[in-house]
Amino acid sequence: MAWTLRLGLTLTILAALQGAFAAVLVSVPSTQEAEVGKPFSIPCTFTTNGQAGEALVEWFIVDRSNERIRIAYRNEKQAGVDKNTEMSERISVDKDSSLVISPVELTDERTFYCQVTAGIAGSGEGISNLRVFNAPEAPEVTPQTQSISVTEDTVSEVGTCTSKNGYPAPKIIWFKDSNMLEEVTERNDVMYMASRVVKEASGMYSVSSILYLKINKKDKDSQYHCQVQYTMPNGKSEIKNSEKFKLTVHYYTEVVTFDVVSPLPIKEGDDVTMRCVSDGNPTPEFDFLKLEGENTVEKESNSGNFTLRSVSRADSGTYVCEALDFDSPEEVNLKKQLEIFVNYLDPVTIKPAGHHSVQYGKDLTLNCNTSGSVEPMLMWKKGKQVVSHSGTLALKDVSFALAGKYKCVASVQSIPGLMKEASVNVSVYGKPIVLSGDTSVSVSKEGSMVSLSCSAEGHPAPQISWNHTGEQSLRIDGHRVTSHMKLAATKEVLKNGVTCEARNEYGASSRTFMVVPDDESTKPKDEVGPIFTTADRQEQGGSSTAVIAVVVCVLLLLILVGFLYFLQKKGKLPCGRKEKKVIAE
Repeated sequence: MAWTLRLGLTLTILAALQGAFAAVLVSVPSTQEAEVGKPFSIPCTFTTNGQAGEALVEWFIVDRSNERIRIAYRNEKQAGVDKNTEMSERISVDKDSSLVISPVELTDERTFYCQVTAGIAGSGEGISNLRVFNAPEAPEVTPQTQSISVTEDTVSEVGTCTSKNGYPAPKIIWFKDSNMLEEVTERNDVMYMASRVVKEASGMYSVSSILYLKINKKDKDSQYHCQVQYTMPNGKSEIKNSEKFKLTVHYYTEVVTFDVVSPLPIKEGDDVTMRCVSDGNPTPEFDFLKLEGENTVEKESNSGNFTLRSVSRADSGTYVCEALDFDSPEEVNLKKQLEIFVNYLDPVTIKPAGHHSVQYGKDLTLNCNTSGSVEPMLMWKKGKQVVSHSGTLALKDVSFALAGKYKCVASVQSIPGLMKEASVNVSVYGKPIVLSGDTSVSVSKEGSMVSLSCSAEGHPAPQISWNHTGEQSLRIDGHRVTSHMKLAATKEVLKNGVTCEARNEYGASSRTFMVVPDDESTKPKDEVGPIFTTADRQEQGGSSTAVIAVVVCVLLLLILVGFLYFLQKKGKLPCGRKEKKVIAE
């Protein structure tokens, strides 16, 4: 009996010792951070000491009614998800006992319990707090659309910045010209922000901020934007920026400028534009005036530009521009003056005036003159050619080629385009002049056709006649007349040649063309020259006889040379035999 009691006590002590050394240790991260909309896993690991049975891993949450409920489990044989919980459709338990949430929602920011039961080893539990984050939408800015005047006594609303659906609540920062503005929430007369945070039904936060500033003229070109700052998992801070915008700032005129925008210097006939500019916004209206002695003449203009069309020297003077800005302080000078000077040239005069008719071979002198705001340079031109670099045109021993239109041109090099001119016509009269040229024409044989051309100048234009008949054509170019003749080379033509005569009311001139066969055309041309005569020329009958005599002499000389050459070849000349003998020796 006593032994039995001792055995029972021993077994009880052993069982107690076994229970004391058996335990389950569960390990989970105390805090986890996840991003809304993405999958996330909460790890759960455990160890046991001593004997342990099959382990059962269970995940619990506290629901909206503040009750602890199981949402998922896993043992060595299977895993499962409890139905009808708010997370049933989005969770599972991985093989390593981790709880997988896909996707994470805002309501998942809570405490999760991982409980492990291992038979006689007992059970253990780990607790993990999950924090969730959601990036807000990019900020949208609504700028002030109405103009802001610098004369306002207090601050003006610059714009409103809004960012939606962030978690936790993000923060809005304002920037001016890329410089961060200090956050001021208390109302004042310089700058402050009115911020607002709204929790949406979804649990997300929408934030907004209104910027108020005292606007100055220097703010006319400033750019503004807002920035939303927010936190993401693992302490990462991120930002999103809005679009930049500018304000329409109204400010009074402080400076007025008045200038000529047309090319300088100004000359008569130019269009001259004067521009009046103010630094005010909006641009004020302008008055333009011209001072004429003690009086002023108002000029019409619908803008800051005033244009004088085709100015004359009478437009020279003092012009005044006045900016009509009634917001400008009295000490601001809204009037500016501008001096305009119009350069000019007087009409060019030619002396002697009128049309000039000059006899051939005589002299003609013309003078031109003008005056202007600057002393001009004078020159004479005939067509595009400059014939005199002064105001005097001296034509010496005039010929028909000098007839035509002459212009006296006055210009000022320092003022491009300032130029005046006058013209005069000069005609040259006199008996015709037959132009020189080739006076020897060859033909293949007697009776062949020959073409001749005779040109003459004169004023009035001469008439050309030929001493032989044939096909004639005429071309007239001003005071030059050209006659073309085509005729047969008859014996008379070959003997005496062909003569053309140019005649007008002042006299006549002629020219004779010698027509020779080909075998005589190789003679030097100076053996047969042109014959020029005046209106009372005489016949030169001996010229033909002389030509024939020369031809006969040449033929006899050729025959003699040929005969001597023949005798030499036959060896009948003594000199030829002697040469052969010497060679033989």
